[in-house]
Amino acid sequence: MRRNARARLAALSLSVSAVVVSAAVAGGGTARAVPAAAPPPVPAAVDGGKWRSGHLQGTALDRDGGFMYFSFTDLLVKTDLRGRPVGSVTGFTGHLGDLDFNKDDGRVYGSLEYKSAKAFYIAIFDGDRITRMNMDAHSTGVVSTVHLKEVVKDYTADMNGDGVFDGNTANTPDHRYGCSGIDGVAFGPGLDPPRRPRLTVAYGVYSNTSRTDNDHQVLLQYDVRFWKRYERPLSESEPHTSGPARPDGKFFVYTGNTTYGVQNLEYDAHSGDWRMAVYKGKKKTFPNYSFFVIDGSERTRWGLVRGQASPEVGRMLTLAPRGLYDEESDVYGYQSAGQYGLVSLDDGRFYVAEAGTAESDGVTLRTGRAVLHRWTGLTPNPFEALRRR
Repeated sequence: MRRNARARLAALSLSVSAVVVSAAVAGGGTARAVPAAAPPPVPAAVDGGKWRSGHLQGTALDRDGGFMYFSFTDLLVKTDLRGRPVGSVTGFTGHLGDLDFNKDDGRVYGSLEYKSAKAFYIAIFDGDRITRMNMDAHSTGVVSTVHLKEVVKDYTADMNGDGVFDGNTANTPDHRYGCSGIDGVAFGPGLDPPRRPRLTVAYGVYSNTSRTDNDHQVLLQYDVRFWKRYERPLSESEPHTSGPARPDGKFFVYTGNTTYGVQNLEYDAHSGDWRMAVYKGKKKTFPNYSFFVIDGSERTRWGLVRGQASPEVGRMLTLAPRGLYDEESDVYGYQSAGQYGLVSLDDGRFYVAEAGTAESDGVTLRTGRAVLHRWTGLTPNPFEALRRR
């Protein structure tokens, strides 16, 4: 397993360091620090292939391993960095959304929804074991799942008190904060101290222009170090409820209503900020940007969760005061891609995914491609594609 290999590598590195220091002391010299190895180079684009599936939802990069992962709604595809398929996981009847790679355990985490069953999970893929095409999600053991009770609680909330949950529809006062489930996921530091690594999960939010309580993006944070106790195999016929009772943090950021909330979430260690790519909202009182940046240098604060039927306070995040600005709503943002996949390389470069279709023998196939960009911060689009010279 990759985790054991990394442990052996760390031990070997420690031993080598000890030898270098001992030799320096024995020789009366000064030990010189050995610079860390540079991360491996990456291509200008990675092709995710053409598949009979849903559209591209998200991407994840295992840079050291040399693999890219593509989520196509009901299909996970693993490729090498030349775009050659290495393996795939099939058999999802739910909605597989955004992905991120956890460097600490070498696994891929993704959002997985079963709205009709009122079940929302983080799907965890053991990428090392995805070695062939069409591996079944239920029987091969490459996928485990963790249930998110907090999401279920907000999704099923009977907001008008009529005793009836109206189900998977935007045309209802139900669903607290307009919660439609989950989509964006990303690893990054805690938004509140301690700043140890957390998995951040963003709500989907229904588009509804008649409500006033659905204008925030909602982010949950979880410490996944001890999630093994919750992990269960995927069972769509008998959905399990094994998962943490509550998140380790719940946060709000005021953007105006969007269409299905945060599609792709990404932490950028280069800037310390968080990126959120969304489908544009439809409320005329907001600028309806498609991309937002959370200012990672600003501490969270207690504030009013606007528009709620009963006054409610929560931990508030701050949009970075850059990009386009709408004075009336006091909202900053950009008009940018990233809704189909967004990966930060933590050096000012990002993979921004493109989704499309292709025809084959009268069948429409879904395509996906991750294209390297650099962050310019310019408006309206802050990304510039990097072409191979």
